[in-house]
Order: sequence, then C-alpha cells, then structure tokens
Amino acid sequence: MMRWIKRILAGIVLLVLVVAAAGYLAFAGSEARLDGRITAKGLSAPVTIARDHLGVATITADNRTDLAYALGFEHAQERFFQMDLQRRMAAGELAALVGPGALKLDLDHRRHRFRERDRALIKNLPAEQRALLAAYRDGVNAGLKKLRVRPWEYLLLRTKPKPWRLEDTFLTVDAMFLDLNRNGDDLREMDIERLRKALPRPVADLLMARSPRWEAPLQGDPSPAPVLPDASVFTLRGQPPAPAASVALVGPDAAFPGSNNFAVAGSLTGGGAIVANDMHLSLRVPNIWFRAQLRYKNDVGALVVLNGLTLPGTPMLIDGSNGHIAWAFTNSYGDWQDWVRVDLDPKNPNRYRTPDGWAPIQDHQETIAVKGETARTLTVRETRWGPIMGKDLDGTPLALSWIAHLPRTHNLNLLKLEQVDTVHQALLVAPTIGMPPQNFTVGDAAGHIGWTVTGNALPLRSGFDPLVPADWSVQGTGWIGFASPLQFPRIEDPVDGRLWTANNRTTSGDWLTLLGDGGYDRGARAQQIRDDLNARNRFTTESMLAIQLDDRAVFLTRWQQLLQDVLKRHDEVHLDALQKLTAHWQGRASIGSVDYRLVRAFREQVVERVLAPFVARVRKKYPDFKLPMHSEAAVWTMIQQRPMNLLDPRFADWDALLLDAAQAVNQNLGSRPGGLAAQTWGARNTAAIRHPLARVLPGFLARRLSMPAQPLPGDHDMPRVQTPDFGASERFGIMPGHEARSYLHMPGGQSDHPLSPFFGAGHEAWVHGRPTPLLPGPVEHSLTLEPAASGS
Repeated sequence: MMRWIKRILAGIVLLVLVVAAAGYLAFAGSEARLDGRITAKGLSAPVTIARDHLGVATITADNRTDLAYALGFEHAQERFFQMDLQRRMAAGELAALVGPGALKLDLDHRRHRFRERDRALIKNLPAEQRALLAAYRDGVNAGLKKLRVRPWEYLLLRTKPKPWRLEDTFLTVDAMFLDLNRNGDDLREMDIERLRKALPRPVADLLMARSPRWEAPLQGDPSPAPVLPDASVFTLRGQPPAPAASVALVGPDAAFPGSNNFAVAGSLTGGGAIVANDMHLSLRVPNIWFRAQLRYKNDVGALVVLNGLTLPGTPMLIDGSNGHIAWAFTNSYGDWQDWVRVDLDPKNPNRYRTPDGWAPIQDHQETIAVKGETARTLTVRETRWGPIMGKDLDGTPLALSWIAHLPRTHNLNLLKLEQVDTVHQALLVAPTIGMPPQNFTVGDAAGHIGWTVTGNALPLRSGFDPLVPADWSVQGTGWIGFASPLQFPRIEDPVDGRLWTANNRTTSGDWLTLLGDGGYDRGARAQQIRDDLNARNRFTTESMLAIQLDDRAVFLTRWQQLLQDVLKRHDEVHLDALQKLTAHWQGRASIGSVDYRLVRAFREQVVERVLAPFVARVRKKYPDFKLPMHSEAAVWTMIQQRPMNLLDPRFADWDALLLDAAQAVNQNLGSRPGGLAAQTWGARNTAAIRHPLARVLPGFLARRLSMPAQPLPGDHDMPRVQTPDFGASERFGIMPGHEARSYLHMPGGQSDHPLSPFFGAGHEAWVHGRPTPLLPGPVEHSLTLEPAASGS
C-alpha cells in the first residue's frame, strides 16, 4: 500500500513540476528578443538594436522610416501592454480587456469619440507623416508577432492582444491630453460657478486668489494681494458652525501632473546651454518613458543622433537632445477647455441654437464591449462646439469645447525638432507641434536659451468669461479662431541667462489672456528653482541635478514659525513634545525628518479649519463641490489679519483655531506607534510604484511586480516633487554638443517583464539621485532586423 501511495505522490509532484515548468516556459516566452537576427517585412535596409546594461536601446537605421519601424518593434517587444492600456484608456475600451471594473471610465472617455476623430484626421496628415505612422504600426505588429509567447499580462488575463492600428498612436497622445488636461471634464470650471453662486463674489474671489508671495513668473509682476471682505459683505458669525469633523478639501493642494524645466545660457557654463527637466507624473512599473538613442541619415545623407526619452505608442523622441539643441516640457496649465451652454429648441429637442440659427444635434451610437458581460450602448450627442457631457446648475445641457477634439492638435511636427540646430529655429517650430500645450524650454550648443508654448491650438476667445459655463449662441461669442505661431508668448536669450517653469503662471498681460488660467500651481516650486538658479553664477550638469534634488521646505518655513508661536503662547504641557520636535527646524522633506512631517500636518489642519465653513456652505447647495484653487493665499491672509467675520463660529478667536489645529496634530500622530518622535516623513512617503496588474495579484506576486517600498525624500512645493506613486518620471540635465557630460535617470526600468535584465534597471539611481549617463553604455546585447526578401 505504501508503495502505491509513494507512486501516486511522486506522480502528483511530477505533474506539478511539469505544469510549473510549462507555466514558466510560457511566461519566459514573452521576454523580448535581445540578440540575433530577425527577418522583418517592411524594412528597406537592415536596422540594429543594441542595448547596454540598463536596457537603453540604440537603434541605427539608414532612414527615418526604417527607424520608426524598428522603434515600434522595440516598443512592442518591451512595452506592448502599456501601449495597449494607453490606447484603450483614451478610446474608452478598457472594459473589453479587464472587465466591468473599467466600465465607468470607458463611459466617461468614449464620449470624446477619440478613435473616430483620430481615424478621420489621419486622412489629412501630410503624406510623409502618414508613412511614418504606418511604418511604426507595422513595426509594432511585427515586434508583437515575433515574441515567442504573447505578453505575460495577456496570459494572466486569458486574452490575446489586438494588433496596433494607425490611429492608436494618436490615441496615445489623447491619453496624455486626458492626463494633463484634468481628464477632459473641466470640473474646475463647474466648481468656480458653484462657488460664485453660493457665496458673495468678494468671498469667492478671496478663496480663488493667487499667492503673490510665491509667484515667480518669467515675465510680468506677481498677482495682487488678496482682499478680505468686511462684515458688511459677508460674515460667518451668528451662522451655524461648520461640522467639527474635517472637511475633505479635495483639490486645492492635490498633486496634478506637472513638471519642472529650467535652463541656463552658455554665458553661465563656459560653453553650451544646459537644459534640465523632470516631468511629474504617476509612477508605475514600467516607467512611462523608454530611453533610447536613435541614429539615422536624413535626406541629404547626414547622420542624425538623438538621445533621450521616447513614449511607447509614438515614433518620436519626446524630449532630449539632437546634439545641437536640447528641449524639455512642463505642463502649461493654460485654459484649453470651455463649457458651452446648449440652448435646445423647445419645439424640437434635437436642435440647438447657434449664431447661424437652429442646428441639428448629431447622435452617435457607441458600443462598449465588457469582458464577461453584455456590451453597453452609449449615445453621444454632438454639437458644433463638442459633445454634450453635462448639465449646468440650472439644468441646461453643456457641451465641452476642448482643443483635444480638434484635428490641428494632432500631428507629428515634433519630428521637426530632430533636425533643428538653433534655439531660434526651435522656437518657430514649437507652436506648430500637435500635443497638449506645454511650456517648451530649449537650449543650444552655442549657449542660447528660449521659452515658448507648444500646442498648435491656443484659442482666441471673445465675449464671455472663460472661467464659467457660457452661452456661445450669440454672434462673435466663443472661440473665434486660434493664435498664429507669431502670437505665441516667447522669450529668447533672457538678459540674466536663466529660464524656469514649474506649472506656475509664467507670464502676464496679453500673453496671460491668450493662455488663460487652467489652475496654475501656486508657484512656490518655481520660485525655489528661480532662487536656486540665482544663487549661482556658474553651472555644470551636476549643479542642475542638485537643484532637481532640492528638498528644502522653504514653503513651510513660515508655518513652522507660526506653530512655534502658537505653542509658546499657550504653553500646554501635553503639547511639550510637539513643541520640542518642531523647535529645531531642519527645513527639509528628508526621509528622517520628524519636524517636517509635523509642521506639514499642522498646515493641513489649519487649512481645513479655516476653509471648512466656506466649503460647507457651498456643499450645502452643491454637494459635489471641490475647491477649484490652491488655498494658501486666502488662508495665510486670514490667519495673519484675523478677521472675525471670516472665522468659523465654533472658535472663539483665531488663537483657538490655531491651537485646535496643533492639538489635532498631537492627537492624530501622537497616538501612533512610537508617538510623535517616530513619525518620520519617510514613514509616510514610502514608494508604492507598481505594475498596473499588481493590485489583483497575491501579495508575493504583487511585490515581485513592484519597485521596493523605500522611503523617499521630497514633497510638493519644492523642486524634488515626490509622493509614494507620483513624482519625477525622469530627470535629465543636458548640455547639447556635450552629451557625454549629461545625465538621465528614471524610475521603474525599461522593461515590464519581471524576468528581463532591464526590469527595474536604473531605479536605484533614481531613488538616490545618482546621475547615470545620458549616452548609452557599452553594448551588451545586439539584435539585427533584416528586410524580408521581395515577395516573401
């Protein structure tokens, strides 16, 4: 009997091993090909793809079309699942892949009908751009086909990847529009209207005031100081107090996709200009960007060499260097969306009023596939201004006018920067580039620097307030055209040789009117970068990295002083530990800092208490309201001037509010293990950088798909922006013409395959701020793509 039991157990073990081995082989089969030769149909000449120890790909081709093919091949081999998620997210097609959990997002995004729009606009692209799109598409599909097994994510999801299509590249661009333009719904504009409807206009203006203390525009003066309305205009005294519980103030201090870029002229380097960039985005595995060196011959046979970052899903170098210029982007936060009130015909709800009379609403039926469930049908109602996507406060339908819907914002003109030699030429190209409007900072090998805005669609507005929904049915009201490239704001060779942007208000006057206000950063980060630049008269790439890694808490310094004043004035015994731990202000968001975390928490508690009564009154009328602006200017002005008419009635005076905030910090953080002294910033700011599928896998597998849970320095309102899963998706400092002295690092690694030698490669350098070279290292792997024989 025992012999039979042993045979059965041995058989079971063997079966488990066979299944495990088969599973491993299938899993390993989806790794990218690193070496050898592959025949690829669609090439005109051989292309080599070399990789160094970090997986940085050097792609060498005879021409730009073959290069686009090979880049598509490489992207698909290493990143196809990422590319698939991006196109599906923009198109509203995620539920077909992952199930009903993505249905709500699909319904939101399908209303934009990006896939149909992109298919239509491709027909009018210049022939050479269509050819490049087609080459990239063919390369992606070849790279996908040449994997021995489909990407491992599809094994887990028990489905097969769909081929790449021409319009999918522009869907990748649309995904960036959604990410950078507040998800394409402009709720900020609706919240401004709610705020103005629920509170007197002077109070609304106070709550939306910019912070002149922190602004650092490139051109123009800071904004006016906030004005406090007196009791004859508005008072909280005698009104019911706000709820004692904290009001969730989602919005004013949240992290929005942003970035830092800055440049110094050659007069400050002794050679070429230096351009630095760190784009702040959600962090994941793999990183959104793919590092590459791209080499090809242009139309006159000259070698073009590009170094920097590509975006899987597109055939272009997004930012980096061509050896003559280096360029970088930050989100502009101009106003690129407007809600338009749609006046329906009372006799025919399928018509609406326009300046030219009644026009028919175009209905489009969209079918949304849902994995494991019945497909859903969505009716999208389209007007001349955009799709109807909401209702105004009085129930009037609202159409969203958004530049992302326009064909002019989709092109491959970014390619033109590849062969530009000077800053002046680059500033002429930038306004023609179809992309989400960005701050474009550029420097060249001769030492010149410049700034402008990209986007190809800065709307010219007339006859309405762009901050709230408006009626465009009157002749001459609405978007009456778009700025020409010469109307774009531009700064070339500033006198002091320094430029900086960090999602802040960059300009004023007519330029600011053109850009609008889409919710600028309050400016503390930009100001700190400006001051860091002004503190030096000589720069190297190393000094640019030091600015990117600056985690000094300049913004919170006055809050530390305020907290100390409150604690000393009240001298409460139970607050002694809080007082002692914040008395010595190190002033850094370092991982071991306790004082930083406590002061930051104090500010949060004060902000909630100051704003709670205003938010509560708006939410009483409009429950979905969120503050549409940063709150620092209003809050700091109130706690300095202490107007009793603007104080929540539950506090006897402003001292009581500040003491209550300090006590809340003491209670909330002091009750945690180890007490206040154990509450370091690193314990709160611990990396959570994961693969998108990690959340649905068992813990041990999820950890294998994640970067280490390391404490990270940095925070908002300082150059080193960092939260657990948001921050610098890359950092570089490039001196064009001296690329060997330049650096680039990024989190998450090049490959999404856990068995790849490039999974997480370079991540530790990013964590610790070590400058890894911009240029690829020695070749460790080499793959050649060879043209298929004619007729094969």
